[in-house]
Amino acid sequence: MPLPKWALPVSLIGTLTGCTVILKDYMGGPRYRGEERIAGKTVIITGANTGIGKETARELARRGGRIIMACRDLEKCEIVRKEIILETANKNIECRKLDLASLGSVRAFCKNINATERHLDILINNAGIMMCPKMLTEDGLEMQLGVNHFGHFLLTSLLLDKLKASAPSRIIIVSSYAHRRGKINFDDLNSAKEYNKQEAYEQSKLANLLHQRELVKRLKDTGVTVNSLHPGVVATELGRHLPFTKSTVSSVLLFPIKLILMKTPVQGAQTTLRLALDSSLETVTGKYFSDCQEKEPAPQALDDEAARRLWAISEAWTRSNVDVDKHV
Repeated sequence: MPLPKWALPVSLIGTLTGCTVILKDYMGGPRYRGEERIAGKTVIITGANTGIGKETARELARRGGRIIMACRDLEKCEIVRKEIILETANKNIECRKLDLASLGSVRAFCKNINATERHLDILINNAGIMMCPKMLTEDGLEMQLGVNHFGHFLLTSLLLDKLKASAPSRIIIVSSYAHRRGKINFDDLNSAKEYNKQEAYEQSKLANLLHQRELVKRLKDTGVTVNSLHPGVVATELGRHLPFTKSTVSSVLLFPIKLILMKTPVQGAQTTLRLALDSSLETVTGKYFSDCQEKEPAPQALDDEAARRLWAISEAWTRSNVDVDKHV
């Protein structure tokens, strides 16, 4: 009996769909398979209401952690908080206001955390901005460096005492493969003379790793570990400033590539989850990871002199060594 005319097209569509799903899963990288629980532990995640941060918060809530979602938009944060509570049955989730483009907001957030939280076990510096037009933060800092580096630098500095008192504790920095093309332009760090949005992004991601390098040295023998990661190329709101996202035609043409080659937020969160959860990493510090595996960072990320110099500038520009209570 001959096959109906529609059988071959349907079979072809089914095969293509199956192959796409398999390829998508492969391109998404490995999943973290550990089954650790973190009941009793407190986790702060910046940018936890969307993308990788949201999926990280969801999974850590599922594992019993107390999750503090540090977000700029509290209305969006509250919607996600309720969603995660409904999915995980974990009510121990809070939204706290944090605008990394405002050093005053960072100080207010840290003052609140230090006053209300008995301990802090995991700090995940996840939030970021990528390739935006020339903009300045509330404090006059170039936006990408201001949010991706300076805001998180001050946040981490002001929470260090709480992290030390809670040791063993972990700091996780979400950087990017883009750091490999990065250069710290000490002659024009704030892009005042010339602004290139791609170079500014790459500089900010390299700054993440240099921050980590100096921080590891300063936290020696404290029980606080610091590790960083590249989450992969992930389909999130981070790319909202890229040119093709503003064009309907480009978005349609690039949709198949995005569908197959870009990670989902769940896939993008896997390396963060390993760094937050894996018991074998409790004493591992100063490492860079991608696809759940340790990788070698770019040579410029291992420059001790640049790390020290950037740290000194970061302290001065953020006044991180100034008492919080006197400036909130």
